[in-house]
Amino acid sequence: MTQTVVITGASAGIGRATAQLFGQRGANVALLARGTAGLEGAARDVEAGGGKALAIPTDVADYSAVAAAADEAELTFGPIDTWVNVAFTSVFAPFWEISPEEFKRVTEVTYLGYVHGTMAALAKMRPRDRGTIVQVGSALSERSIPLQSAYCGAKHATNGFTESVRCELLHEGSKVRITVVQMPAVNTPQFSWVLSRLPRHPQPVPPIYQPEVAARGVVYAADHPERKQYWVGDSTAVTLLAQKFVAPLLDRYLGRTGFDSQQTDERVNGGRPHNLWEPVDGESGSDHGAHGEFDDKSHAHSPQVWLSQHPLVGGTGALGLGLGALLALRRAR
Repeated sequence: MTQTVVITGASAGIGRATAQLFGQRGANVALLARGTAGLEGAARDVEAGGGKALAIPTDVADYSAVAAAADEAELTFGPIDTWVNVAFTSVFAPFWEISPEEFKRVTEVTYLGYVHGTMAALAKMRPRDRGTIVQVGSALSERSIPLQSAYCGAKHATNGFTESVRCELLHEGSKVRITVVQMPAVNTPQFSWVLSRLPRHPQPVPPIYQPEVAARGVVYAADHPERKQYWVGDSTAVTLLAQKFVAPLLDRYLGRTGFDSQQTDERVNGGRPHNLWEPVDGESGSDHGAHGEFDDKSHAHSPQVWLSQHPLVGGTGALGLGLGALLALRRAR
């Protein structure tokens, strides 16, 4: 039976790479994002892989638009089997340099966008008593860093509401599943179009992974939603374990290193285009694809991911995570 998948934020980055993987499996993929050029490129990718694509321009901050997209997806492809929430935006700046309107917008997209996607998915899935929702999270959902207060706050909020929803589904004995995939730093186009007030070009905090690594984690979670949470990347394992045991030390460490580690050496002016309010591919017609500017610095594989997904080989899931953490620490030396 052909799988029907909805992906928000599907025009670039992790969402785009995830759409490509589902397309290669022959799935029906509904693609939600604001940018038309990126959506068209994602649709071509899905169909080139052997799947069927439906591009639906959608701002996930608008619940009525998300619900309408869910209706259109089911009208075209039939019942939704999997819903993947990816869409987000951010502002790179100290908290006191972010306006209330900007903070609100990040929250509406990055947090409420997940709420809206989950609401729309559950409206379809609960009556049928089947379906899977995958929340694409971040290590920053449990360990915040400087210069991304709005994004980190939204990701923390996503963890909170998702746990509540999971408990409610368990209470009613539902067969609908919801899981979270916590991501590391990923080489996506966001660092070229994020609203930034930093003096230098923003970058993901190394080590950096290619979006295909993240996408493989998402697809695996969609296939195995029985686990509450998945971690992708050695650095995610290190970060979340360190947050659990030495959080005060991390505060001091990130206060000292978190500004420079999120910037390259390249000076930038403050007038570059950004996607907080409008997609950057609207007027230019540019399709940015899945990858950002950091291919030469990015890892295409993560041993931690394989170990965490093969607990019988690694011994236990915890052992897999621990081995991943040790690998990451070894790389960092």
